This record gives sequence, C-alpha cells and structure tokens, in this order.
Amino acid sequence: MKLHDFPILLTLAGFAFSCVVVFLTDSLAMPAAINAQNRTERSWQRLIYDWAARIPVIVLIYAAFFAISWRPIYSTQAVISFFVIFTGISRAKFEFIREPLVFSDIALVVDVFKYKEIFYATSLNIFFWVIAFGYVFGLSGLYMYWEPSVLPAENGVLWVLLMLAVAFSPWLALFSRIISEPVCHFTQRFLGKVDVKMDTVRFGTFASVVFHFVIWVGVRREAIVTQLSERFISALQELWEHGDDEPLIVIWQSESFIDLRHFGVESVKLPNLDRLRDQAAQWGRMTSVFEGGYTLRTEFAMLSGLLPENVHIDASYPYLRASHYKDVVWPARLKKAGWKTQFIHPYDRTFFLRHKALPQLGFDRMMMLDEFDHNPERDGPYVSDLTLTKSVIRAIDEDGTAKNFVFVASMANHGPWEPGRCGDLVNPVDIYSELLMRADHALGNLAHHLDRLDRPVWLLFYGDHAPLLKAFADPFPDPRTDYIIVPLGRARAHTQRPKPPQEEAPWNLIGTLLRYAGLSTEVPENG
Repeated sequence: MKLHDFPILLTLAGFAFSCVVVFLTDSLAMPAAINAQNRTERSWQRLIYDWAARIPVIVLIYAAFFAISWRPIYSTQAVISFFVIFTGISRAKFEFIREPLVFSDIALVVDVFKYKEIFYATSLNIFFWVIAFGYVFGLSGLYMYWEPSVLPAENGVLWVLLMLAVAFSPWLALFSRIISEPVCHFTQRFLGKVDVKMDTVRFGTFASVVFHFVIWVGVRREAIVTQLSERFISALQELWEHGDDEPLIVIWQSESFIDLRHFGVESVKLPNLDRLRDQAAQWGRMTSVFEGGYTLRTEFAMLSGLLPENVHIDASYPYLRASHYKDVVWPARLKKAGWKTQFIHPYDRTFFLRHKALPQLGFDRMMMLDEFDHNPERDGPYVSDLTLTKSVIRAIDEDGTAKNFVFVASMANHGPWEPGRCGDLVNPVDIYSELLMRADHALGNLAHHLDRLDRPVWLLFYGDHAPLLKAFADPFPDPRTDYIIVPLGRARAHTQRPKPPQEEAPWNLIGTLLRYAGLSTEVPENG
C-alpha cells in the first residue's frame, strides 16, 4: 500500500500541511517589533476570520500547482516555496526601505532586473539565476520523475481542463466588472482602511498583496475622480490671465536632496540654497510621502495636488492608472488654461511608465535621457545637475515668452554612493555631501539665469525624499526634506523681508505657488 493509492486523502493532507507552514512563516515578513506595533487588538473571532481569509488564496495557489502537475507532494512543496519566497522578498524589502511588499511591486519586477543599480539589486547576477532556475526547474523535474501522477486514467483531458478552470478562472473573473465590483466591495469592508503594514501582519505577505490587488482592480475610479473634480472645480476655473506678462514656473524635484546641516553635518556648504531661502516667498521642510524611495509617489502628489488617501489604492503606483486623474492634476489644468507644459528628466523614459503616464497628465513635451549626451563610463551613472541645468535653460530659452510650466526631475544625487562617484572620496556620507554641494551649485546657476529673465518667474525647488544613506542613519532621524518657493525675474520683490520656515505637504506646494503668483485665487484645502 502506497500513499498515492489514496490521492484525495494525500492531497488534503498536503494542503493542510501547506497551510500550517504558510501560517507559521507569514509573520516573518517584518521584524517582530514592527509586527507588534502594527498588531491591533483583535477578538478571537476576528483572529479566526483573518486566518480563514488566507485559506482561499492558498487554495488557489495549491490548485494552480496541482493543475499543472497532478502530484500532491510536489504541489505541497511548491506552495510552501511560493509563499516563503514572497515572505522573504517582503522581509528584504522592509529591511531596506521599511515597507513590506505591495501589489504594485509586481509591476516593477521587470524594472528591478533592468535597472539593478537604481534598485540596489546588483546581487541579481548570473549566480542568482543559476541558483533560482536550478531550484525551480531542477526540483520540479525531480518531482515529475519520481512522484507518480494521480490523474485519473479515464477522461484525463477532461479532468485536466476542469482543474485548470478551478485554478485560474477566479483570477480571470476579477477582470470582469460584474465580478470585480462585488468582490472588491466585500474585500474593502473586510479589510477596513487599507494599511500595508497592518494588512501584512493580519494576512501575511501574499494574501495581503492579493487583497490589495482585488481592491485595485475593482474600485470605481470614475466615482473618485468625479468627487475630486467637484471638490476642485473652483481651482480648475481660477487660473487667471496675468495681464500682458507670460509667467514661467519651474519646478525642480531634486533626487534624494536633504540638507544634512539639519543633522549636524556642518561640512556641507549650500550657499545658493541659503541665499534663495532669504528671497523665498515660502520655504521650510516638506513632509515625506515615502522615506528613502519611490520618487513617483512624491512626484505624483506634487503634480496632482492629491493626498495619497485621495487616490486610494492607486497611491502605491499612481502611474499605473494615470489616465483616471488627467482631469484633476495641475499640468492638465494649466494646459487647459493655455500653458505649455514640459517634463525634463535625464533617465529612461519607460521607467515608472512615465512615457505613458505623463502625457496623460497633461505634459506636451518630455525631454528624457535619450536627448542627453550621457556616457556612464565617462560621466558617471547619472546625468549631473549642472548638465541638466544647461538643458533646462536651453529649453526655456527655446520656448520664448509663452506661459510655460517646466517640471524637472534630477537624478544626480541618487545612490548607491560608491567609490568612484566623486573623485577620490570613498565614504558614502562624504560622497553624498559632495553631490549635495554640486546640486546647490547647479541650483545657483539656474536661479541666476531665471532671475535675469524679463518676465515673472517662480521657482519651486524640493527634495523628493530622504536618501537611503544607511552609512549615515537607518532610518533617517527626520525624513522631511527641504523646499523653497522663490519669485525671480519680474516676480521678485526687492523689498521683501526674509520669512520664517514653514512646514508644507508636497500636495499643497503647486497650489501654494500659484496663489503667491496670483494665478489662482483659490487653492483646494488638502491637509
């Protein structure tokens, strides 16, 4: 008598064992201290419900492996590996940037392998692939050879098709509005407020990813955007003409820029930032959308004027569904008011799907890495801020005196801060400090040129997030970055007195700038 003589019993036992292992390992997705911080008081009934909610997810994954193999022991091993790998990836991500795996990270998988340095994933080398493929295909091959199939002898094709339908049709059904909306509604009610850390504690990594994906697929963005449009309707209509002047707005999003002098590093000299603070209409610290990464989250908050909770589940990767917000974001509003809109970023245009998202958000023109003369071996991994400044100045001069909105996203300060980036410097903190001072020099050049223009000019400069500078601090003691809103050219008031610093949120800054410039009489209250 052999185990495979009782296929149903063996399959059920294998599934039950898979559940036990998954439940035991799910808690490893984040450190114990973080789990404790995000573990809410739950009754034993709620605890049982949360555990039970994972079972359908495990069932579907088990069914998928069983459908392609008809081998219970293999399916058990595969399911355990599948969930443990997700948990391991989530833990590694959390250790690095203090966020567990989210559903939208799956959309970045190709980018992680394509841009390994920017994701600090250089360990994904040939050795990694040999081990990975050896484990997946080698172990699968051994199971296929040694473990007997339990596929019934009669009507085998019918059983295979039936099992494939059981395993995969629920996933496909999610893309039907008839199915996705009620499932999304039920999932939202069950989860309550979407909270990545808390949901990972409650359901484990993969189940949390699935539940958030269900919400992302099923939520009706049309209703959300309609509400936002009604809320911001006055702001959409209040972009007044500015007499005969043709204003210029330049927004510079400085990669990983934060003034280290806030933390006692007095060796960093930023004279241009200091001078512009004295001239600023408003300046201070900017609250952080996300610490140490995910530039697109700050970028979208800035461009849209929307809080992360305004965009709900889209907040983790807003450019996946950028078209849903095309009627409420600032570039589109300005474009409707007759402005030219330009996005300048010296990096691959496909990164974060910017090549698709930004035209939908209202940008007429994009100047990306393919328009820069950049040789990594000669110039380093990223285009310098000084080179970028020259391109920005050239683009502004070519556009003449038209009403112009220019958004610049730099790259020069991005890590890793390794030897070779800045001459003989080898310490990451010293390298980062040098890059800050170079950024300040470029900022001075840009401001000097803008100040000489015979038109009203407004410059908004800010850091998108604190750097992942673990050699300095992990986590950063204060993730707030720095910003300045400066009137230049004919907008500058020569008698203006220095202002005290003021904390501001990124989603308020463009509206605040427009209010100072007299281009909007009403700014939506977001925070």
